[in-house]
Amino acid sequence: MQTRMLGRSGLEVSALGLGCMGLSFGYGPATDRAEAIALIRAAHERGVTFFDTAEAYGPGTNEEVVGEALAPVRDAVVIATKFGFRNGVPTEGVDSRPERIRQVADAALARLKTDRIDLFYQHRVDPDVPMEDVAGTVKELIQAGKVKHFGLSEAGASSIRAAHAVQPVAALQSEYSMFWREPEAEILPLLEELGIGFVPFSPLGKGFLTGRMDGTTTFAKDDFRSTVPRFSPAALAANMALVDLVGSIAAEKGATPAQVALAWLLAQRPWIVPIPGTTKLHRLEENLGGVDVMLTGGELTRIAQALDGIALQGERYAPSHQRLINR
Repeated sequence: MQTRMLGRSGLEVSALGLGCMGLSFGYGPATDRAEAIALIRAAHERGVTFFDTAEAYGPGTNEEVVGEALAPVRDAVVIATKFGFRNGVPTEGVDSRPERIRQVADAALARLKTDRIDLFYQHRVDPDVPMEDVAGTVKELIQAGKVKHFGLSEAGASSIRAAHAVQPVAALQSEYSMFWREPEAEILPLLEELGIGFVPFSPLGKGFLTGRMDGTTTFAKDDFRSTVPRFSPAALAANMALVDLVGSIAAEKGATPAQVALAWLLAQRPWIVPIPGTTKLHRLEENLGGVDVMLTGGELTRIAQALDGIALQGERYAPSHQRLINR
């Protein structure tokens, strides 16, 4: 497994991480605990050193699973977790008051069975708490040895600058893939300027880029995609041109669509580290194979031109969630 540096932070991780959310939250029933632990350990055995969790995934249960899985190899891995939702429940709204951040840090340390959080993200910007206060609180946790690096998730440019001025931001975690390219306009240039790494979540377009969906695909009520406009039957059918593009490149490369989607992300910047998630070992192995797919300059140009010609349909989130991003 190749490694990458997250910006100029000095934080080195595997070129692909593992997003652990789906093992406990968001995509239906939680994976059996023993199976989830086995999958996380299998990822580490295959070279993954970067694991992503959050208080909100459960709440708390995902951190417990990640902590138990990685306890035997704790010093060989980087664990990222997050604060920022009231009581750890996204539907209750945001809460990044300093006292709450400190409380979440202590609870996460206990659940993760560790003495430090390698990367502590603010899960969503809290408009009621100045970013300077948030960054200052994390800075104090870093000085106390409880946290190693500070991160933001789904933050806008002004929030990133304000935070970075108080405590250097090691990484921004936001959605980015061929299915959602908004960060290219303003965020990627800003991260390059400030030396901040980028950790794309949903690098496979929440499954869309794997080619295993079409206009007839439906989702269970406990799968959050059932509420996402971009995953309505009409939008899925309209967006199949993107799937066809990725599939054609994959066929030419002797790779899978998922591997091409990940290879494309890795080719965008040397400090980008995607964190695809899965509950299945064979999908984990497939995703990790994306590191070995090399796209030529000509192929990247061809993909860029094709992407610019595809008008994707459907909003990324339902209106109730949209208000929590890019502040």
